[in-house]
Amino acid sequence: MSKKVEFLFIFSAIIFFGAISWPIDADPVEDKQALLDFLNNIRHSHRLNWNENSTVCKNWTGVTCNGDNSRVISLRLPGLGFGGSIPPNTLGRLSAIQILSLRSNGISGSFPSDLYKLENLSKLYLEFNQFTGPLPLNFSVWKKNLTVIDLSNNSFNGSIPYSISNLTHLTALNLANNSLSGEIPDINIPSLQQLDLSNNNLTGTLPLSFQRFPSGAFSGNNLSTGNAVPPSLPVQPPNAPQPSKKKTKLSQTAILGIVLGGCVLGFVLVALMMVMCYSMKNNRQEEYPPQSQKKEESSKKKISDSQDKNNRLVFFEGCSLAFDLEDLLRASAEVLGKGTFGTTYKAALEDGSTVVVKRLKEVSISKKEFEQQMEVVGNIRRENVTALRAFYHSKDEKLMVYDYFEQGSVSAMLHGKRGEGLAPLNWESRLRIAIGVARGISHIHTQEGTKLVHGNIKASNIFINSEGYGCISDVGLATIMSPVPTPLTRAIGYRAPEVTDARKATRASDVYSFGVLLLELLTGKSPVHATGGDEVVHLVRWVNSVVREEWTAEVFDIALLRYPNIEEEMVEMLQIGMACVVRMPEQRPQMADVVKMVEEIRRGDTGNPVSSDSNLEISIATQTPRPIEMGSSSVPPQ
Repeated sequence: MSKKVEFLFIFSAIIFFGAISWPIDADPVEDKQALLDFLNNIRHSHRLNWNENSTVCKNWTGVTCNGDNSRVISLRLPGLGFGGSIPPNTLGRLSAIQILSLRSNGISGSFPSDLYKLENLSKLYLEFNQFTGPLPLNFSVWKKNLTVIDLSNNSFNGSIPYSISNLTHLTALNLANNSLSGEIPDINIPSLQQLDLSNNNLTGTLPLSFQRFPSGAFSGNNLSTGNAVPPSLPVQPPNAPQPSKKKTKLSQTAILGIVLGGCVLGFVLVALMMVMCYSMKNNRQEEYPPQSQKKEESSKKKISDSQDKNNRLVFFEGCSLAFDLEDLLRASAEVLGKGTFGTTYKAALEDGSTVVVKRLKEVSISKKEFEQQMEVVGNIRRENVTALRAFYHSKDEKLMVYDYFEQGSVSAMLHGKRGEGLAPLNWESRLRIAIGVARGISHIHTQEGTKLVHGNIKASNIFINSEGYGCISDVGLATIMSPVPTPLTRAIGYRAPEVTDARKATRASDVYSFGVLLLELLTGKSPVHATGGDEVVHLVRWVNSVVREEWTAEVFDIALLRYPNIEEEMVEMLQIGMACVVRMPEQRPQMADVVKMVEEIRRGDTGNPVSSDSNLEISIATQTPRPIEMGSSSVPPQ
């Protein structure tokens, strides 16, 4: 009897705890179906990773769930090329949603009736779409929680409804760049901190409650700021003498002459302006091609381009990220480093994703050329080349967006401070880095129809991909930047001797830079480093001098000496590195051949480890081969 009781107790406990734990891994089924119905019934040019077989809360782009994954509470889908009206009875079923962002798409039609059902909505972003018709008459449905409304840059018309005053928690209201008309209602909301009603057709007097906001919030309208009545026309005294008919005729003649003269003068001014505009257009035609030409070029691109012309973030096909420029500007940013071509930031977006943003400086080419180069780079798909996800170009800002690598760069791994769990890179990792980077550079050099080079190969531009191999970033930037001074920096240590202008990098100079990287992986030393005194040592010269003096074993990083049976592999990599850094470009190997050589380093265990008195040979350019003494205790020259 006791066994039965025990069995029932255990069985009940399993069911009980199973019931408790079940919602944690389960999908919000109803919300999931509502999202699928929305996606399947609206036009979209950007592919989303939404499907029935994946988990909504963990995998779906732009979707955030609550703590127990039982409901969807946030949906952020900016810049994904949505078009047409929002399908009815789809988003309205997401009754727990708090944040909805569909900005920077091409959604049209009237204000979506589905959104009236979202009583828990706190932030609504629908800017940069093609909505038409009046604003919602009854904003009261969101009075409990709504704090942010952004309906700017659409085609909403009609008046601003007084019901907005019921949104007692509202902190930001943006209705700029629409076709709203009529007077502004006196909607006194003490919590309102940000307001923009500019560039509409609003008339009348500015309400007293809105006069605390800057004038720019109301520019582009026909508003007065006070209640003063314009003075009436002067009344003629009753006994004043009437003007004669002759004087009247003369007055009319004078007025007619003034009008005709003004018309002639206006015609002359218009003609002059047309000539000047035509001249300016011809001068700028090369940099800014005609709209028809832009459209033709745009149609050839495999790029999802859905932002406003003056404020657009351009995504490449296959990118699963969902954000826009405003998201980047609001993201918390951390400086990762300042390099030759700009500053790199780690940006943590509001949806929880993290990206790397490179802010370029001194770009020397036109917008058209910049976009063409970004297209070439953005279409590279290789596991050993860091994918360019998006870019942004304006007069004052040029941005590039990449994936974020949690481990950091190879430079940080090699030269970062030890401790805090940061151990030296082992030989296996260094070999995989070399193999991966070689494959990546070779792939760049073989891009069909281009003469693409990397031009800025260095350890700080190299990361480790999910398979543990090297992955190179910042492709093709050297050719688009203004010439930079050449101070004695770490970057100079990677540059081939024949390259005096980074914009004129070649495939042979890329091979040289890769050779420097191999030496850096082998020695653990920076390409340019200081000794104990003020002397600066160039890695390539130092390695050459050490090998020339037959102290080759002293070249290798002391951190690698604890790994057994790798001497032969290290010497082979040293041979490849020194073949890449020969002074004459024509004597360097092609990158495709370098890949084969690096991959052949790991041929499996031969069962014959290199002994300390083995005599191996290394060819240094055209110099006579010299014996290598493994395990020599001599001190190499600095």
